[in-house]
Amino acid sequence: MDGPSKSLDGRRLILGVTGGIAAYKSAELVRLFKKAGVDVRVLLTADASRFVTPLTLGTLSQHPVLSEIFPEDEEGTWTKHIELGLWADLCLIAPATAQTISKLANGQCDSMVTAVALAARCPILVCPAMDHDMYLHPATQSNLDRLRAFGYEILPPEHGELASGLVGWGRLPDLDTIVARSSEIMSVRPISDQSLSGKRVLVTAGPTREAIDPVRFISNGSTGSMGFALAQAAAGRGADVTLIAGPSSLPTPAGVKRIDVVSATEMARAVSDNAQADVVIMAAAVADFRPATASHSKIKKKDAVMSLSLEPTTDILKSLGASKREGQVLIGFAMETDDAEANARAKLEAKNLDWIVVNNLREKGAGFGTSTNKVTLLGADGRKEDFPVLDKRVLASRLLDAILG
Repeated sequence: MDGPSKSLDGRRLILGVTGGIAAYKSAELVRLFKKAGVDVRVLLTADASRFVTPLTLGTLSQHPVLSEIFPEDEEGTWTKHIELGLWADLCLIAPATAQTISKLANGQCDSMVTAVALAARCPILVCPAMDHDMYLHPATQSNLDRLRAFGYEILPPEHGELASGLVGWGRLPDLDTIVARSSEIMSVRPISDQSLSGKRVLVTAGPTREAIDPVRFISNGSTGSMGFALAQAAAGRGADVTLIAGPSSLPTPAGVKRIDVVSATEMARAVSDNAQADVVIMAAAVADFRPATASHSKIKKKDAVMSLSLEPTTDILKSLGASKREGQVLIGFAMETDDAEANARAKLEAKNLDWIVVNNLREKGAGFGTSTNKVTLLGADGRKEDFPVLDKRVLASRLLDAILG
């Protein structure tokens, strides 16, 4: 294992090590990251120190290893978990035991590892490692799903021989895999970048719901994850960010003002109220049509075929383009299934946009409900940039680089 192929000089990594047998591999992880130029700070749970010593990891990382939130006989350490959470470009928890995963999923912070994770503004990458049945237990799977909903990334364990002697799922992912994924995340512009300081950024995200009756509606499969990632990326660069979100269970990114809406009409009103932003990113999947008449009572099922009359919703993006002020940057999104680039280019021109981000629902790794996306960025000046399949948080930062850099 030679580590990542490109230098990560200056990147800052928190490595949280928890109490499983795979903790012994953390020493090699530290070595690989240090070789690539990463500044590594190691955190240990109490049980992790049974498998690997603080002296070993401290020597390799060249920093003291922290375990307790309030270590004895050390002044000025009670805010250390906050400082580390703001300092890092990535918080990597490897191995992550079932116990620590449960604590993270429920907001418990009885160790430096869990306290820093709760305070961190950077991406968090969790690498589960445990026995097969523990990993597949519904409680563990539910906790992992909850972490994903928080925005954590889970690097699934591998299948193979386990410490118990069983063969199954639960092995810590290969160290090269962990280092490669960590490197991709840390290659994004560091959290210390404040290039948008003093700028107002408006982001829309998620679907809208257009009522048929009090219990039924027209909508789509958008979760809002791309827009939330863009809001998080902009806030991380110092922007004053307002996020207008359709129905979404995603947590509000740190430092972001959130306005929740339901319908396209509500979103149009909220956008109009906040349209004086320096940068407007319209990532929401706004419904194009709504029922012409919504019933005030639940429509009862009948044997006869029901007919639904639809009317167009307000074209929010077109309205923004028509009233765009000098110096304002307006970015639209387009999801297509056929002739994606041609349709997006026509939308770019018709709605007076500066940029449009287009993806194709038919392409693997793109679309609704995925942690990744694959897009093409088109500019009003004729520029074009194709992006590979990327984690949405990584893609968000690279889009900002291309659009604003």
